[in-house]
Amino acid sequence: MNTTCCSSSTPLPILTFTEKAKSLSEIRQAHAFMLKTGLIHDTFSASKLISFAVTNPQPKTVSYAHSVLNRIDTPNAFTHNSLIRAYANSPTPETALTAFQEMLLSRHVVPDKYSFTFALKACAAFRGGEEGRQIHGLFLKSNLVSDVFVENCLVNVYARSGWFEVARKVLDEMSVRDVVSWNSLLSAYVEEGMVEEARGVFDEMEERDVESWNFMVSCYASAGLVEEAREVFDDMPVKDLVSWNAMVSGYARAGFYGEALEVFNEMLESCEEEPDGFTFVSVLSACANLGSLSQGEWVRVFIDKRGVEIDGFLATALVDMYSKCGRIDKAVEVFRGALKKDVSTWNSMISGLSVHGLGNDALEIFSEMVYEGFKPNSITFIAVLSACNHVGLLDQARKLFETMSSVYGVEPSIEHYGCMVDLLGRMGRFEEAEELVNKVPEDEASVLLESLLGACKRFGRMEQAESLANRLLELNPGETSGYVQMSNLYASNERWDEVMDVRRKMRAERVSKKPGCSVIEVDGVVHEFLAGEGLMND
Repeated sequence: MNTTCCSSSTPLPILTFTEKAKSLSEIRQAHAFMLKTGLIHDTFSASKLISFAVTNPQPKTVSYAHSVLNRIDTPNAFTHNSLIRAYANSPTPETALTAFQEMLLSRHVVPDKYSFTFALKACAAFRGGEEGRQIHGLFLKSNLVSDVFVENCLVNVYARSGWFEVARKVLDEMSVRDVVSWNSLLSAYVEEGMVEEARGVFDEMEERDVESWNFMVSCYASAGLVEEAREVFDDMPVKDLVSWNAMVSGYARAGFYGEALEVFNEMLESCEEEPDGFTFVSVLSACANLGSLSQGEWVRVFIDKRGVEIDGFLATALVDMYSKCGRIDKAVEVFRGALKKDVSTWNSMISGLSVHGLGNDALEIFSEMVYEGFKPNSITFIAVLSACNHVGLLDQARKLFETMSSVYGVEPSIEHYGCMVDLLGRMGRFEEAEELVNKVPEDEASVLLESLLGACKRFGRMEQAESLANRLLELNPGETSGYVQMSNLYASNERWDEVMDVRRKMRAERVSKKPGCSVIEVDGVVHEFLAGEGLMND
């Protein structure tokens, strides 16, 4: 069949259908029609089936596209490049190199600059510096002229693989550089949290675009350097949604929740683009940590008015906000109404119920989570064990702790042991609790010993409490906690001579207890209290 009839300005209806297809099912329908009509033997038409995988790079779709390519009579560079690009965009970008190798072994097709660009993009995605180096060598041996797109990809591959000196060498030797060239190196430094190096490249850049500025804001914000991030943010000649989101989330992550809300309000006045899910998640996190229910409710109304779907991370953020602001009923309402839930949404709901003392409800949600096919993770078990702890559900906690590893493949961490030791101590099961403490590595056991020691004191088990306090001192002779616990233990039994002995040991070891500190606001003035001192104005 002549390809010109299919690639003219008036394409066949089936090709238009293929280009507009939104699912693999529709692509299969188009494929069936092409097989029936013989159109599949036309390379241009068959290539449309493969192109679908470029923008829909799910494993099944890309695998299907690969099978189509293998059945094309006369594949060309475009069809091979489409498959390499699809794999590069997929969750398994390393597979793109298999497709690239198949192209190299083909007797009918020669790789072009796009072939190398897509193959290098795949290497960057899985940080394959060595593979990128080999493809670099192949490009140099080819008859292709040096190309800025290929060289930009090389900078990106080497930089993302941690080969920064090689990346810089490629950048310096480029005959033509653009802002993408610099951004390739800058973004890699940002990803690795190399703040000084990123700033050095940023200052050296011959030109910058909004992406360059966003990289620098994100770099400072991710490192907790919010003042520096704000300086760069304020200097930006043009800001986009990403810029505002980086600043809002940076403040929220660093604990500057009030500032996060201030930037959000500035954003609503100044940014031409509408806030998106990332914005709302950061703002709701700030509201949750401030306990600002009114601001959180306002954000919820804003979301509803804009018709934003509440699912995934956004549903999680709303559940968390309502839980921390004391409205567990609203949290449940959001949870039940969420169009799509992920593991973090379930975890947030279980944790919220736990904090509100609704342990049985939390266990019901956990059971529902497992029934719905979601796999609990480490955070899930911290939340559900805490729920058992809050209401004294020892048997349920034991069962959950035992099945963590055997059923769900989650190895207990110090946090999980902490939940169990605390619960066992509260229930007076001291021998069982100490058995668990003994299973934990010595360097992590201190916090568990302190918890169990407190329980022994409450139950009047002074001999065991003294033994635990001595063990705590042996583990951390330079820490104050063991001495304080020992001193308090003796003082509670009016054993003053032993109290003085502990104090003498502290002085001998040069261990001093940091004074307790409290802050209170009275009539708009902040007052700070230190243990043993008078009132001080801030």
